[in-house]
Amino acid sequence: MATNGSNEDEQAAIMARLVALRPALHRYAARMVGSSLDGEDVVQEAIASAVAALDRMPPEGDAAPWLFRITHNAAVDFLRRRKRFSAEREVMEDDLVSGEDEASRTLATRVAMAVFMRLPPSQRGTVILKDVLGYSNEEVAGILGSTVAAGKAALHRGRARLREYAHEIPAAPWFEADEMARLQHYVDRFNARDFDAIRSMLADDVRFDLVARQQGGKASFENYFTRYGERTTWLLSVGWLDGRLAAIVTDRADPSAVPANAIVVDWRGGRIVRLRDFHHAPYALEGAAMAILRRP
Repeated sequence: MATNGSNEDEQAAIMARLVALRPALHRYAARMVGSSLDGEDVVQEAIASAVAALDRMPPEGDAAPWLFRITHNAAVDFLRRRKRFSAEREVMEDDLVSGEDEASRTLATRVAMAVFMRLPPSQRGTVILKDVLGYSNEEVAGILGSTVAAGKAALHRGRARLREYAHEIPAAPWFEADEMARLQHYVDRFNARDFDAIRSMLADDVRFDLVARQQGGKASFENYFTRYGERTTWLLSVGWLDGRLAAIVTDRADPSAVPANAIVVDWRGGRIVRLRDFHHAPYALEGAAMAILRRP
């Protein structure tokens, strides 16, 4: 019988594996739900489920497939709640299969995340695991609970659909003027480092999320404001991330002016109820559609 010490060691090893896999879990979840922001919520839900399951049903062997199965299930649940999960017909095992295809791998890693939503869920999951994350056919089948033959058929169909949709030009997002004005006011106060003004915008039950590092409430903002106050060359601009309004962060000391980060602010009744800052999670912005709408 395992001792408490060995159980604790096993759980610690699984937690370390979870931390190491978080970028890959996000790449999977974000493409499954078509959004970097929603993908992060799915990963957080999956992590909570994994932690809760450690005592009653820990994985046997490598924890990675177990964690991906939990993330896949969390993504499917998310889609069902959003009522965007559609049934797909059963994939027959004698369908056409596809071999290795480097061009498909390149396409899958570069195409916008929203494009993956055009694929049925099993095709989407198979293409992501195979072409984005590099899992073998056998590993994909194990994670998704399918057969190797069915997975190859889903891969072939998913790759074909992805090639078909990849070059379509997405419509530019549209935002309400008052939403943009509200975020512009936040951006202006932040760039002025007027954090007292921002404190007055925070709801009492505000949720703070420094993605992949820290979660908390109103008190968590103090160190956050201090850190940003020290970054004198960082500039916020009103923009969008995966179709959502966001404050896009650039560094005036960087001549490339490439966006370095994104901050997403949720409001209720004129108060900030949630803030997500992706500074410590650059993986979450990989493949995301992001642009600056205007500069202060």
